[in-house]
Amino acid sequence: MNMQLRDDPARLTASEARRRIDGGALTATRLVAACLERIERREPDVLAWEHVDAKGALETAARLDAGPTTGLLHGIPFGVKDILDTFDQPSTYGSPIYRGHRPPWDAATVALARAQGGIALGKTVTTEFANRHAGKTRNPLDPAHTPGGSSSGSAAAVADFHVPLAIGTQTGGSVVRPAAYCGVYGYKPSFRLLSNTGVRTNTEQFDTVGLMARSVEDVALFKAAVGELPFVPVAPDEVSAPRIGICCTPHWDQTEPATRDALDAAVRALEAAGARVVNVSLPAFFDALDRAHKLICGFESLRNYADELTRWPDQVSEDFKRERVEVGTAASLAEFRDALRLGERARRWMDAMIAEQALDALLTPSAAGEAPEGLASTGQATFNYLWTHLHMPAVTLPHFTGPRGLPVGIQLVGPRYADDRHLSLVAWADRVLAAS
Repeated sequence: MNMQLRDDPARLTASEARRRIDGGALTATRLVAACLERIERREPDVLAWEHVDAKGALETAARLDAGPTTGLLHGIPFGVKDILDTFDQPSTYGSPIYRGHRPPWDAATVALARAQGGIALGKTVTTEFANRHAGKTRNPLDPAHTPGGSSSGSAAAVADFHVPLAIGTQTGGSVVRPAAYCGVYGYKPSFRLLSNTGVRTNTEQFDTVGLMARSVEDVALFKAAVGELPFVPVAPDEVSAPRIGICCTPHWDQTEPATRDALDAAVRALEAAGARVVNVSLPAFFDALDRAHKLICGFESLRNYADELTRWPDQVSEDFKRERVEVGTAASLAEFRDALRLGERARRWMDAMIAEQALDALLTPSAAGEAPEGLASTGQATFNYLWTHLHMPAVTLPHFTGPRGLPVGIQLVGPRYADDRHLSLVAWADRVLAAS
């Protein structure tokens, strides 16, 4: 590796940067400056940012360098998806309606990250209201391809070494899919593990704050900081002979050959390392969850965006109207409640199946394949919505590539509310796949 690239602080993981800052080999000011230099060079091509607060970030870094260690993220810059509020930076939610909008508060996860010494470098691009209408961001690995959505800017910024960490959100597949497309680690935690306070709401049933990082170790660190949770380091050495279920989901026919190849290779490597991999079939009633998910999202989004739709209908995209408003308008209250009941039934079944089969995780696609060509669409949440609907923690790992040389992610999904244990298993699998 080029020595200059290896020694570039912007390319460090958050955990390694944290260790260097603790050891005196790196300062927060130097790290932030390196990230800003990278953004200056690359942002015209990647377009990951809605706003960069260079002055504020450098001032915060200097203050942290002058004082005692403040917490888990001391001196570490991070990006904030522009669907989350920030008191000192614009929060536009990907919509022209909110151009220049400045709320007087931070979202809970942003406030907690700052309290742990993290530096909010800026606001990363979101699709409109974190839905399907694409933003300006391009895939940093090939600008002719989508970076995914809706956390497009967060995934691209981490992948292109603008920041080591970024906050995203997922209602369908908005963390895992862009992370898979851009080749980073994307973590969607168990539902409501991280606070939604200060996040512009889509649906109360599914909105989940998630994280982008460049290692599983970083995910665990960031999770503890933004959730005000005890820091539980990943412990891959404590994982022994895990039992993993491979789940093709009802949409297996939509996978591309590269995804099938990646899953086959992952199974071989994990089995060789001692895992027992078994097939998991979902009952027929799971087929209806796709429609139920869309119906719930439409029903709640229509109401959560009633003000914008009433006062600024001409500034709301046709994509949002088609995929959310039209669906929500057509849905009855009885259908909405039936969809909620179906989700409750599916969660009970999944919890029982995992317990009965003593499964430690499920292995499944992160997306159909590589990032699709073109920027008008952010890809489909086909292989993500299910785990969001079931409220289960999911992490995509970036160890495979497709025929165009773009990343192909695989996803490990854990039991509900077992996030710490799941991250250790993911760290074990990550190490196995990196060595294979």
